[in-house]
Amino acid sequence: MNRDEFYGKVTTMDLSSLIPMPTSKKLPSFRPGDTIKVSVRIREGDKERIQAFQGVVIKIQRGSQAANFTVRRVSYSVGVERTFLFHSPFIEKVEAIRQGAVRRAKLYYLRSLSGKAARVKEKGRIVEAVQAPGDEAPGEEPPAEEASSS
Repeated sequence: MNRDEFYGKVTTMDLSSLIPMPTSKKLPSFRPGDTIKVSVRIREGDKERIQAFQGVVIKIQRGSQAANFTVRRVSYSVGVERTFLFHSPFIEKVEAIRQGAVRRAKLYYLRSLSGKAARVKEKGRIVEAVQAPGDEAPGEEPPAEEASSS
C-alpha cells in the first residue's frame, strides 16, 4: 500500500461531533459597546464563591463551541480585560446593564483612551407609549373637563 492509497482511506472526523455540547445557559443578547455584569464562579481551595466583573464588551467571537466575548474595565487606573467562553460552566449569569452606541465590531481603540474619552455613549432609550384618551388604567378616573362659561 503506497502513501496515496493510505491517506485516501483515512476519513476526517469533526471533533465537535465527538464532544457533547453543554447545555447553553440563557444569556441576554448583548453587542460590543454594551456594559454587562458577568457573575463568575471562583474556586479558592475547597471554597467556591461568585465574583462579579462589570465592564464594556469590546469583542465578541462567535462560531463554534469556543465562542467567547471580552469585557474591559478600568480598575484603580489599570485597564483589565477578561475573556469569557459563552458555554463556560463557570459563568453563573450575565446581566446587561446598558446599551452602548458604537459603530465597530471590535473596540480595541478603547485601550488607548483614558478618562472621559474612554466612555461609550448610551443608545437612545425607549419612550413609554402615550395613552390614548379613554384608555385609562382600571381604578383611574378620566381628567375632569373644564366647562367654559360664556
